[in-house]
Amino acid sequence: MPEQLTPEVLVCSFKVAGDPQAAPDGSTIIYTLTTVDKDKKQEQVQLWACDADGGNKRQLTHEGARNSEPRWSPGPEGAPQSIAFVSNRVDKSGIFVMPLAGGDAREITRHNQGIANIAWSPDGSSIAYVTDYDPDNPEEEQPDDDAAPPVRVTSRLDYKVDGLGYRGDVRKQIFVVDVASGARRKLTDDVQDYGHPRWSPDGKRLAAQVTGVDSVGSRLALIDVASGATQLVGPQGGIVDIYAWSPDGSQIIYSGEETQTYHGDIWLYDVAADESKALLTDLEWNPGARLGGGMIAEPAWIDDRRVAFQGAKGGTTVLQLVDTVDGTAELVREGNNMPNAMSFAADGSIAVRVLNSPDRRGELAVIDLANGSAKLITGYSDEVLETRPQALWERFDVERDGLTIEAWMLKPPSFDPEQTYPVVLEIHGGPNGFYGFDFNIIHQALASAGYIVVYANPRGSGSYGHDFSSRVFSDWGGEDYLDLMAVLDEALERPYCDETRQGVRGYSYGGYMTAWIIGQTDRFKAAVCGAPCFDLESFWGTSDIGVRFGEVQFGGPHHAQPEWYEQHSPSYHAHKAVTPTLIVHGEADDRCPIGQGEQMFIALKKAGVETEFARYPGGAHPFQSDGPIEHRIDNIKRAVAWFDRYLQ
Repeated sequence: MPEQLTPEVLVCSFKVAGDPQAAPDGSTIIYTLTTVDKDKKQEQVQLWACDADGGNKRQLTHEGARNSEPRWSPGPEGAPQSIAFVSNRVDKSGIFVMPLAGGDAREITRHNQGIANIAWSPDGSSIAYVTDYDPDNPEEEQPDDDAAPPVRVTSRLDYKVDGLGYRGDVRKQIFVVDVASGARRKLTDDVQDYGHPRWSPDGKRLAAQVTGVDSVGSRLALIDVASGATQLVGPQGGIVDIYAWSPDGSQIIYSGEETQTYHGDIWLYDVAADESKALLTDLEWNPGARLGGGMIAEPAWIDDRRVAFQGAKGGTTVLQLVDTVDGTAELVREGNNMPNAMSFAADGSIAVRVLNSPDRRGELAVIDLANGSAKLITGYSDEVLETRPQALWERFDVERDGLTIEAWMLKPPSFDPEQTYPVVLEIHGGPNGFYGFDFNIIHQALASAGYIVVYANPRGSGSYGHDFSSRVFSDWGGEDYLDLMAVLDEALERPYCDETRQGVRGYSYGGYMTAWIIGQTDRFKAAVCGAPCFDLESFWGTSDIGVRFGEVQFGGPHHAQPEWYEQHSPSYHAHKAVTPTLIVHGEADDRCPIGQGEQMFIALKKAGVETEFARYPGGAHPFQSDGPIEHRIDNIKRAVAWFDRYLQ
């Protein structure tokens, strides 16, 4: 009898590769490898390298608990190769440079807070990066231990950010550090967040993403490195996502949109003319960057006219070559996996990417850009999955209201079609997120524990085009709810799915939908509701994104349509609920604040519903994936135990 993929195994036993970076000539790959110290319950992130075929694997770093963002130094062919990286081996964070051939890493600079988005200048003399800058504490002095917390006064809408907490006027600014001397200077001053600096080929300018006023949308900032003078690209309130300079520096290609539908178009910006033109619109695939695991997959110019883009199409990943002259896109490869971190060799020979699929977690694959063939070059999942098999999967479609709703089903590893199994409907967040061919550890834990897990991409899900993603606007709890019920009904047509034992679970928007569902129907025998949007009026005023996100999703502010806010809030219907419900919530969640879970808990208890409320101290919105190891394990175990209590 094979062992189960228990919550402890899923959280602690996998080695997960990430952020792969191909050498300029495609011969070598550096990457991060994340492991968990099971005794200390702490993550360790170290840098590794291997040949492009996966051979000659070796560990590059040994100091510090977190080493990240390895980036190749530029230089002429044959020059000694070094890598820059970020490490917490110094308090709190530093940039280091290390010769790949061997030798000690040399510290370039450090800060008392995190460093991110490092980028070498074309001549290798400087590194640009971003870090927090507090105009009231420019020297990053630490407060006295016995000092009273400072009074917080703000006049900004964007005064807090989930995961970072209260921000005031603290913003991520771009710094440039000299590699030889360590001398650094702050390049940007505007009190907005800057990110992902990219050097122009001549080294005179940086392109960076900058948030709009009060964090509404994002634009492209072109910054003169010598003077700091900044020119903005893209409309206020629009989106600029990923971008890359052309080899001659005359153009910048980027994905983005003039409004917010959560599905990008591809634009080409003429630097000299200061003009953007739409190159590809109404795409069936989404070229946006922060897909799947949230890692950046920047586009890359393969030659002077073709640009490689990774994107999402339905539940799959596509690699496209976009021709900037004739505005066409050529499919290089489509795979049954989810978009994740990817980089390209400078010579245009290969791409290397992180592979997550239903039977793999955190592996690396190399793609030949000439013919689209792919080769898996790591096998870190094997030592876990050889003795603890993963869930079996099936994909199916549901036709409803003129739309095709894509859906998946996970079955227990020991699935027997002659038996019947309880069924759990899983609902993604967003609502413009999406599910697909992924290795989701909560789904795997439920399947391993004997559940059939059903999940789908109802209208509003990303990666199906502008029209599909925007159909959820002003209709939360409407047709999206009916799509999910239709998917579940289709799954229950299978004789091994027990219609008398149905559960539902969701997080964030999935938590909203879970809270909505139990107020609409009594068909579910158990529910697990994570970080819900329970009351849309209070969410609008307390979430870090409530105003800008809410007014796109809900069709306007509360005062303009109070009845809509009320009737589409789960709080309005909670008195009708009867489903035993577990609520899980991070206490430091600024995205769906803890008050949403508190309101739901009180409403259900007053309605006489069996309810438990699990609160995770210090937990931000994504605590399920980046919180303390103990909290991640507890969250999964608690969900499985809740369903076991009512469905097994």
